[in-house]
Amino acid sequence: MPLNFRALLCLATLPFGTTHAQPDPAPFPTLPSIKGLQVQMTDDALKLNMHHAAINVSLGALMDLEKKAGNPRWICEGEEFSFNADYARSLDAQIKPLSDAGIVIYAILLAYPTKQKDKDSILVHPKAREDYKYNIAAFNTGTPAGTRWFRAVTEFLAARWNGKTNGRVWGWIVGNEVNSHWMWYNLGQCSLEDAASEHEKAMRIAYESVTKAAVNARVYLSLDHHWRASMGGVSAQEATPGRDFLDTFARLARERGDFGWQVAHHPYPEDLGNPRVWLDKNVTTDDDSPKVTFKNLEVLCRHLRKPELLYQGKPRRIILSEQGFHTLLTADGEQLQAAAYAYAWEKCRRLPLIDAFIYHRHVDHAHEGGLRLGLWRNAPESISTPHSQKMIYPLFVKAGTPAWNEAAAFALPMAGLASWDELKGE
Repeated sequence: MPLNFRALLCLATLPFGTTHAQPDPAPFPTLPSIKGLQVQMTDDALKLNMHHAAINVSLGALMDLEKKAGNPRWICEGEEFSFNADYARSLDAQIKPLSDAGIVIYAILLAYPTKQKDKDSILVHPKAREDYKYNIAAFNTGTPAGTRWFRAVTEFLAARWNGKTNGRVWGWIVGNEVNSHWMWYNLGQCSLEDAASEHEKAMRIAYESVTKAAVNARVYLSLDHHWRASMGGVSAQEATPGRDFLDTFARLARERGDFGWQVAHHPYPEDLGNPRVWLDKNVTTDDDSPKVTFKNLEVLCRHLRKPELLYQGKPRRIILSEQGFHTLLTADGEQLQAAAYAYAWEKCRRLPLIDAFIYHRHVDHAHEGGLRLGLWRNAPESISTPHSQKMIYPLFVKAGTPAWNEAAAFALPMAGLASWDELKGE
């Protein structure tokens, strides 16, 4: 679809005085394997033989309403915007080494509320709860000022990470688990139609912004593992089934002029505290499954092949951008976590629409609801300081290499399989 004409009004001035270049026509990279990680330690990540990395980007941390001296500027629709140079450079320091190593980077764009009224009136959607009883807000596509700021910041980031100076970002994950908006993309109380409509606006703006820098950059719709059921404990005005959200979003995008959005799914086990994903009971292999986990991941792939969901005659691509397996505090806890990774890897290999399997977490987090998902144990009470490697770590290193089959064989009897070929593809 042609770019929105308003995007043509935006001019750029980058930190080094260069101007906005013509869009890069390079194709989206084709990589040797799907292995990826949400990176916390760049040096360690470079040792893992991986090809995909996801980096969280807090848009609120980039906001500079005071326009402090030395901060980079961006002009959009006749208005000058300023961004926090220190935070931008901290992101560069994560992105550039990985990008230079040939790893495809996916930026996860997030609106963490700042709890500063002047900032949140621009950053956070006006329908979001005023009590801040949520983790992440919806982007502000509800006011002209918020919409313009979101366009400016996405253009700024796409131009900054265009591969020339600060590294390259190819994929842009817009928000987080947007179908469960009470906690992960807060829009307050709203209907499915309204939630999908507001997010379609944000996705379209992001698409227009990033394809100005790179024609074949991709934007992703983020969904959790709920499929025909929805997040428990909240109302239908606060969370929706993922399938319903996906189908409604797709319909609205078609009605408004379809564009190249893709899917970022999170197929955690049905019980996040139980790594034995092969035992998930409340999943089925038909399109009415309550959840889509690694056990029945083919359900999502088949759904995306429906004619009304195709784009230019082809299915949308899938990345698995956040999912991990809990380490139980039992004698076999680490072995079960590693076995779950082996099972998930083999499942993904049999699903050709999946481009990336990005593991979460790099290091255990002391305040992640008691979950211990990392490749590394954390130092006591730490949210990111590594202590020691778990059994999953050397298995992760071997994924996608000739050493994989032997390394992963221990997991077959644990998963009740004689051969990985028993796993279903599409």
